[in-house]
Amino acid sequence: MSEANRSAMPATLGDWLAHLEGLHPKGQGGIELGLERVRRVKAALGQTQDCPLVIVGGTNGKGSTCAYLEAIYRFAGYRVGCYTSPHLLDYNERVRIDGAPIDDSALCAAFVRVEAARGKTSLTYFEFGTLAAWEAFAAAQVDVVILEVGLGGRLDAVNAYEPDCAVVTGVALDHTDWLGPTREAIGFEKAGIYRAAKPAICADPQPPQSLVEHAAAIGADLQLLGRDFGYFGDKTQWTWWGRNNLRRGGLANPGLRGASQLRNAAAVLAVVEALRTRLPVSMQAVRRGLIELELPGRFQLIPGRPALVLDVAHNPQAVAGLVDNLGDMGFHEKTIAVVGMLADKDIAGALAPLAGRVDVWHLADLDVPRGAAAAVLAAAIAEGSLGGSVECHASPEAAFAAASKQAGENDRILAFGSFYTVAAVMRALKNRR
Repeated sequence: MSEANRSAMPATLGDWLAHLEGLHPKGQGGIELGLERVRRVKAALGQTQDCPLVIVGGTNGKGSTCAYLEAIYRFAGYRVGCYTSPHLLDYNERVRIDGAPIDDSALCAAFVRVEAARGKTSLTYFEFGTLAAWEAFAAAQVDVVILEVGLGGRLDAVNAYEPDCAVVTGVALDHTDWLGPTREAIGFEKAGIYRAAKPAICADPQPPQSLVEHAAAIGADLQLLGRDFGYFGDKTQWTWWGRNNLRRGGLANPGLRGASQLRNAAAVLAVVEALRTRLPVSMQAVRRGLIELELPGRFQLIPGRPALVLDVAHNPQAVAGLVDNLGDMGFHEKTIAVVGMLADKDIAGALAPLAGRVDVWHLADLDVPRGAAAAVLAAAIAEGSLGGSVECHASPEAAFAAASKQAGENDRILAFGSFYTVAAVMRALKNRR
């Protein structure tokens, strides 16, 4: 690259992110599925796969699954590259090396290489970031890479890479505008990350037939929860089981809260066993990786009174899981909800599990692409007869401030509905300190 071309490029990470946002026609929130653009630039970069790769897809549980795998392999002594999305506070959170967000200089260097290689190819924000993440992992010479699917699977940018093992955590209705209106349609899209003769893990207790049939059609080594692997136990410990009468017992419950975390953890152990010949892992590393894990925004309890729960749940399945977790918290006089959501979500379906469980709703406009107005959420609450009083606010920050002022020390504030909502509350908490 010439010095002139290099000097014309953005200088700071903030400048780079603004550049990425303007590269591709916005369309539906800047999303355009397809692999042709990514594969073209990937080839121009000369990217190769020199270490094992795990791709993780699914409607819910992707972030948790990636985090468990990352932690286990790190405790096993491997250098791990992990790419997830979206981020909460800083873009660097998306690209982690050895458990730490990448520093600005390394990320910008990766952006420079992608920009130089893409020529006239118009990349989306996510496509550009995916290619840059791989560049960063190659530069860091990681031992294993974990990539989280951004949307769907078959046509998602991370699917331009060839996984040694692929995981679908579960299939539920979300992103129906892009993936189809049924679980069968969505299941087919998510199964697109599976590969012939490679381990294909599915942790959905009732997998769509489309997923099962696609795995069979391509000759993937499909491993289903309840058939090829699973778990049993109680509130104190659990046992994982797999093929060939394999057992891993005496496991403490995962560090992340919620019944769904055992399914996620079971899928993670299936991955670990599937890749054991290439990535040997001790049970001590497994135990530590499952227990010593905190993931912001996943039923995260903030110490203090009133109780504060942060959860990025934004679809019916995830909110139903959130409601189950709330039931295990004990008594609180009132539950005060702070909610902001994206307009393309199933807003009525996502709010429905909280019927009769919220005393006051503080609803927020989300001033972002695809953001829903608070009035839309208020209409869904009224039409669904969900109960509770309703107040609308111009931002999640304003909604959280009002909820905090209103809440007594024996109450509970619940902030959920979007990564944007949880991030706003986290920033507000940070500014208080």
